Amino acid sequence: MFDDKDLAASRPAGMELDEWRLRVQLAACYRVFHARGWSEEIFNHITLSVPSHAGHYLINPFGLHYGEVTANNLVKIDLQGNPVGEAGYPVNRAGFVIHSAIHGARADAHCIMHTHNTAGVAVSCKEEGLKFNNFYSAFLNGNVAYHDFEGITVHPGEQGRLVQSLGSSNCLILRNHGLLVTGRNVPEAFYFNYVLQRACEVQVLADSMAGANVLIAAQALAVSSRDVGLTDPDNDLYAKLFWAAVRRAGLTLYDLVQAPA
Repeated sequence: MFDDKDLAASRPAGMELDEWRLRVQLAACYRVFHARGWSEEIFNHITLSVPSHAGHYLINPFGLHYGEVTANNLVKIDLQGNPVGEAGYPVNRAGFVIHSAIHGARADAHCIMHTHNTAGVAVSCKEEGLKFNNFYSAFLNGNVAYHDFEGITVHPGEQGRLVQSLGSSNCLILRNHGLLVTGRNVPEAFYFNYVLQRACEVQVLADSMAGANVLIAAQALAVSSRDVGLTDPDNDLYAKLFWAAVRRAGLTLYDLVQAPA
């Protein structure tokens, strides 16, 4: 969405263009979450690895709400939670424990999103979890895992169990807690977050209504999860969805670089 010439002109001295591009994209994602009401005060996290620097990833500065996140104030840390370079803000320990475990274990998990969306938390509290009986959950058939609640996630001992629970899935329902999704990049993770949240919202509403829910046939579930990408003839669905969300939020490069007044 943003021209490389403009990105190059806006980046801080000494920063690689590739990292700056990722910072702008991640800041845009935080702002979209803010605009849509998907944030949880100063909590939760969206992280993005920096492929040019193995083991480094970007995370939100703890203490700021999502509408205050910029490409400049994102904090870069290593897998041990140590800041890399100058850091003007601390990092929430729970964000480090959850995200670093998955970044370190899954080479394809470049972007990780963890949310406490109300419908998502509600579904996470149900023994059955997500039901594959609505349009959105059908897209996630075979791609949702679960992790039991062990208390607030601040202890490194839980990291291995988190990774084992996630396995190769893109979506993880943290029981009694919330939702987590992974993607090869920000747009892909954004897609899975959007679809998982919508699936939970529809389930909460449908289950509140009288009468039994209509089941979806196994074949229809398989086709839905397999063929959703066919909706886009350019095979670029994730990027189209994400950048449309950025435009809908009215975000400019200036917004993502300059701290809000």
